[in-house]
Amino acid sequence: MPLIPGEALPYFENMIYLPMIISILERDREVIKTSSFKLKGPYTYIVESALKTVRAELAETNNYARRKNMKLIKRGKDGTFTEYAFIHGGYEDKRRYLNIRLRNRTEELIGIYFAMVENQGIRGVATT
Repeated sequence: MPLIPGEALPYFENMIYLPMIISILERDREVIKTSSFKLKGPYTYIVESALKTVRAELAETNNYARRKNMKLIKRGKDGTFTEYAFIHGGYEDKRRYLNIRLRNRTEELIGIYFAMVENQGIRGVATT
């Protein structure tokens, strides 16, 4: 029997990925602001809308984690792996994530959040 229930795993993974996404998008927003784009507004809107969604999901994840007494601890990182400890219900489960997998999944999730913004339409303009 696994130490960590399956229903908790997506929340632990959100606790890993969502802060990374926020960090990347905040950095990208600053690059857009200081870049030589002629029309920065649409790019800034997309990034800020995605940030708003990611922050809301992180807040929801943190509330769930608090209610369920869950904690995530980053144990270490080497050139290939990053190790995390998932703590839930008094049990600790150590998991190692391949760094390339973390990067690829983060990129995939950013694409998903950008697609969500696109589906909402940019500033009320219908998308085709």
